[in-house]
Amino acid sequence: MKLEVGNFNVRDVVFGEKTFYENGRLTINKEEALQVVYEDDSITDADLVLAKPGDAIRINPVKEAIEPRCKVSGGVMFPGVTNKLVPAGNGRTHVLKGTCVLAVGKHWGGFQDGLIDMSGPGAQQTIFSETLNICLVADTNEEFEKQEQQKKNKAIRWAAMRLAEYLGNCVKESLPEDLEVYDLPPVDQRSDETNQLPRVVYVMQLQSQMLENGYNALVYGWDSNRMVPTLMHPNELLDGALISGSFMPSSSKISTYQHVNNATIKRLMSEHGKTINLLGVIVSNLNVQLEEKQRSAMFVRNIATTLGADGAIVCEEGYGNPDADFILVINELEDAGIKTVGITNECTGRDGRSQSLVDLSEKANAIVSTGNVSQFITLPPMETVIGELEALARDGNSGGWEGCVKDDGSIEMENNGMFCSDSNTGNHYKTVVEY
Repeated sequence: MKLEVGNFNVRDVVFGEKTFYENGRLTINKEEALQVVYEDDSITDADLVLAKPGDAIRINPVKEAIEPRCKVSGGVMFPGVTNKLVPAGNGRTHVLKGTCVLAVGKHWGGFQDGLIDMSGPGAQQTIFSETLNICLVADTNEEFEKQEQQKKNKAIRWAAMRLAEYLGNCVKESLPEDLEVYDLPPVDQRSDETNQLPRVVYVMQLQSQMLENGYNALVYGWDSNRMVPTLMHPNELLDGALISGSFMPSSSKISTYQHVNNATIKRLMSEHGKTINLLGVIVSNLNVQLEEKQRSAMFVRNIATTLGADGAIVCEEGYGNPDADFILVINELEDAGIKTVGITNECTGRDGRSQSLVDLSEKANAIVSTGNVSQFITLPPMETVIGELEALARDGNSGGWEGCVKDDGSIEMENNGMFCSDSNTGNHYKTVVEY
């Protein structure tokens, strides 16, 4: 399976009379772009607002992040979701690199929505302070959700996908400025030299705890709550087979943008044939009931052992209840003789002294921490707010509370509410210092 990713390195975004890319600048016809958004009658009000690195801008409530892309050959964008169900991971995809479509609520937020600062101390919490953001600020007629703490946000999220593809299509016929090639042959067609290297699998544990459709991460449009662990080619993940779910405290969420830019997968692909033999990705889920957790862990172990894995990396999306799934999988893999490294964030309290994970094991002796969801953050006011700042305190954001937004626009909050702050895919600023 061979995937070519053609990059167009965007250095600026402006509005203009037509949508096109030229000499590092993306120009957007706002009226035409909004027509794509309004294809869904559920969208009652929408606008596009630009937010660039260094701007004195605060964005809230952010629901999703999507990279503008288009499929040139070998498939479609968002297969099984906004387009027909076909395989991902082959052919060529063109990308407006450095840009991002953010789905932002004009008024209503929720438990799983987050905040992004484009400058100041808050900018150090998330990679999306470094992207050229096209903010889709919208409201919908989904009245049944407005008073719900946890929202599906489907109309806005789907509109953001359509908008991202519309923008990406402006470079469909153009020659990319640079080309990334991901070519991982079938396991039985590898050289003797590669087969002598340590055999490694990557386990992606998707957030899937909600029983009702519409909240969980999607795999080719399929609700991950209703799947068992499945072996996938890394190219499928890098080409849009996974769509972020709406449910998950914001700092722990893996956005759709981060799935296609998964830094861990990209590094594993670059090491294939040099230091490791990458066998593939086991896409798993995070469950609620103990038997479901045990079943998924067993499936992960069986797939990994059948492939003959020597080592594994386990990435957990989330914290709390999912920690039990995370530790169960590590235990199963270690018991099978597979050396395992875990990647997860922690919930250690504001002082960092609480138990970091809900469940622990002596076998989980190699874990990379990506942050503390309880970290206390103080942010100064910003000149401009995109969306509605009050939603942070009013609508149950997992990092905000009544009174956390001050009269002058400054904020006291927890890291929990920073959008994708603890990216477990490896795309973020943070490092771990052991004291």
